[in-house]
Amino acid sequence: MRIAMIGTGYVGLVSGVCFSDFGHDVICVDKDPNKIEMLERGEVPIYEPGLDVLMAKNVEAGRLTFTGDLKQAVDGADAVFIAVGTPTRRGDGHADLTYVFAAAEEIAEAVTDYTVVVTKSTVPVGTNRQVKQVIRKVKPDLDFDVASNPEFLREGAAIDDFMRPDRVVVGVQTDRAADVMAEIYRPLFLREFPIITTDLESAEMIKYAANAFLATKITFINEIATLCEKTGADVKQVSKGMGLDGRIGNKFLHAGPGYGGSCFPKDTKALARIGQDYAVPMQITEAVIKVNEEMKRRMIDKIVDLCGGSVNGLTIAVLGVTFKPNTDDMRDAPSLTIVPSLIGGGAKVRVVDPQGLREGKDLLPGAHWVDDAYKAVQNADCVVLLTEWNEFRGLDLKRVANRMQTARMADLRNIYTLKDAQRAGFEGYVSVGRQGTEDS
Repeated sequence: MRIAMIGTGYVGLVSGVCFSDFGHDVICVDKDPNKIEMLERGEVPIYEPGLDVLMAKNVEAGRLTFTGDLKQAVDGADAVFIAVGTPTRRGDGHADLTYVFAAAEEIAEAVTDYTVVVTKSTVPVGTNRQVKQVIRKVKPDLDFDVASNPEFLREGAAIDDFMRPDRVVVGVQTDRAADVMAEIYRPLFLREFPIITTDLESAEMIKYAANAFLATKITFINEIATLCEKTGADVKQVSKGMGLDGRIGNKFLHAGPGYGGSCFPKDTKALARIGQDYAVPMQITEAVIKVNEEMKRRMIDKIVDLCGGSVNGLTIAVLGVTFKPNTDDMRDAPSLTIVPSLIGGGAKVRVVDPQGLREGKDLLPGAHWVDDAYKAVQNADCVVLLTEWNEFRGLDLKRVANRMQTARMADLRNIYTLKDAQRAGFEGYVSVGRQGTEDS
């Protein structure tokens, strides 16, 4: 199959590379000439483990190319995927579909033969029908179909998610479009991965419902963690006890400073707005959004309390600022709330993150970047564990404590225990949802 992928952001690039590894001929399109030049040099503009190797393999095989010429890319394509950004629109919480509709217009102007226009971007219910209208308006006689194919990729594990998915969701209106999509995903069908073929609206809703539910699960355990701190319970034991119930499962039950990233914040806001538009308030989702923001601010209070009620004049080392490990994504990361607040409170904040510098240096003005955790804690008054990168899971805590001016740790990912900290010589330790007992 010949595939054109419009957009080389996170979703578009990962999808394009993986489709080419299925054996399809894929052309990835982007308007940014610098990005195209970078990709043609074999450089990956995002951090995703293994993507550079897989991309190079398929470029060398001749199945994967890059261009800024959309017309060239879609000429003769069996399917054209729209994988452009849909950020939250300022003022109303809706997903901004400007780039989606602009891509649809350009596709319509360029396509001459039958193709399936597939929306890979996360879009509100009804968008694919609007895409069809946009294309039809530009070229009334064009023979085409539209399809919805939402992505379910976890940053840091995107290649594995694409190659071994929990499910593939495809929304179509015609058997012809269904056949094209089935051929595209044939390698997964042959290995018996679940492929759900449904209508356009259901496919669009599945994406939002899934992300809202996962965000709810994270927020629920964070709220339970707050209650655990007041009652003396240990949220890690509570999570374990809950997760062993097969109806609940143990995933996304890890207490921390709140969710962030490119999907959950944007998609929960969009779902809440869709509900308002249809006069069906998404009350649970709206509460999740509110509580998640409160959790980030609560983490600030936890750090300040650990430091005796004020961070003014103190040096604080923050380990990890991306929203999760194994990504360079800073979108809606808890660090974007926590670090500026600490700086605003008068603290000198040193930051270390394996991949966060490229985006973070502009997003966290006033922070001092260092390249090593042990350098960051030198003469510091507090260390904050904010992102659970592997290199922060195995710190020599005694070495950390000995380097600090005042050995205090705010472990916001529950990586260590009070016992670990005390043995290493820390005089203060707090975590999330635990009392800090010897057994925690």
